[in-house]
Amino acid sequence: MDGTILVADDDRTIRTVLTQALTRAGCKVHATSSLVTLMRWVEEGKGDLVISDVMMPDGNGLEALPKIAQERPGLPVIVISAQNTIMTAIQAAEAEAFDYLPKPFDLPDLMKRAAKALEVKRRANPAPSTAKAPSDIQDDLPLVGRTPAMQNLYRLVARVMNTDLPVLITGESGTGKSLIARAIHDFSDRRSLPFVVVTANDLEAMEGPASVISRAKNGSILFDEVGDLDEDAQARIVRMLDSFTDHSPRIMSTSQADLSAKMESGAFRQDLFYRLGGVNLAVPSLRERVDDITLLADYFFGKAERDGMALRRFTPEALELVRTYSWPGNVRQLENTIRRLIVTAPEEDITLAEVELVLGNQPAVEPTQGGGGDKLSASVAKHLRRYFDLHGGALPPHGLYQRILKEVEAPLIEIALDAVGGNQAKCADLLGINRNTLRKKISDLDIQVTRRRKLM
Repeated sequence: MDGTILVADDDRTIRTVLTQALTRAGCKVHATSSLVTLMRWVEEGKGDLVISDVMMPDGNGLEALPKIAQERPGLPVIVISAQNTIMTAIQAAEAEAFDYLPKPFDLPDLMKRAAKALEVKRRANPAPSTAKAPSDIQDDLPLVGRTPAMQNLYRLVARVMNTDLPVLITGESGTGKSLIARAIHDFSDRRSLPFVVVTANDLEAMEGPASVISRAKNGSILFDEVGDLDEDAQARIVRMLDSFTDHSPRIMSTSQADLSAKMESGAFRQDLFYRLGGVNLAVPSLRERVDDITLLADYFFGKAERDGMALRRFTPEALELVRTYSWPGNVRQLENTIRRLIVTAPEEDITLAEVELVLGNQPAVEPTQGGGGDKLSASVAKHLRRYFDLHGGALPPHGLYQRILKEVEAPLIEIALDAVGGNQAKCADLLGINRNTLRKKISDLDIQVTRRRKLM
């Protein structure tokens, strides 16, 4: 890696570690805790890459991005932030940051992204963005998470929000599908236009679709739980979409049902499935993002306090139970549980016994998507059937066997490596294969191996 990197962060430890790591990699580094100093360096023409925190003592790193782009078109900026929310990712994308990483970040991953930023040439004259996040929704979206699953979702939302592609948002009940749709609209260039949520009742009458289009104008239309619509409603949506011109509303839909499975069984129209699935955003369940539960709990406690409710917090033992609970109702159930505990707990510290009492009275709700008990082979079979169907009666290209094995093998090794913190010896033992075999597969599959090292 070669180049001069400007590092701006008010945390001395992060500045020191980044300076040492980047210097060892062959770069020159200028580090500062001041946004004013960073901007002076940029204006003086210093640096081939900027790595900047968001919240600085003398300013906001995101708000400085348009000025950096104006002063130095093509200078890439990697944003790092402890504000692990969807708004941060979207604002970074709107301001044309090269990349965005939540804290705590993985040092080897940041080094890899820095190397890529130095290699990739940015657009010659990026136009600085002046779009701002709507202030009235920033405190009303519990889309909080630093786990890779949520960060990947945030990045994908940021990429698709200003396109015209239809968006299908899937996930279990209570995961926040409608919030994702609302965020896409509220942060897009259609934010000043209507956002219309369509249910089965809105489509019952023959004039229903026309009324929906009239209400939406050129804004956004969300078909909520589209998998629950009957055949007549599905047909009306198809005819509505076929009538669209170049200046039509943005289409989004949500579903907790597996639409591909419903399509295969004949319960969902194939033509509607392909019209709605331009981009598929899969919202992970709370069980798949356990490390975000503490962040969400803090968010809900803070929100309740701002709403005038009592200040509360979990004891360590109570928090551990909250983290290990299955949460079949996902984020919605977590929020309702916390609000109930805020009201019923007599003291500021919510105890283990109080949490056990509330969770013991929760209804037994089973996950409705993904079939938690489904065998892996059943899920693979569904994907393979869809893969063949997408070829419209023709056969896929030759070499299918090796391609499919590679698709399964790569994530298996990546997840196993992550589980053992990048230790290849432990990973080989876990998988039950020879260490040399593992090394060869890592090389052949181009898998990036990083020993886990986190920075706060």
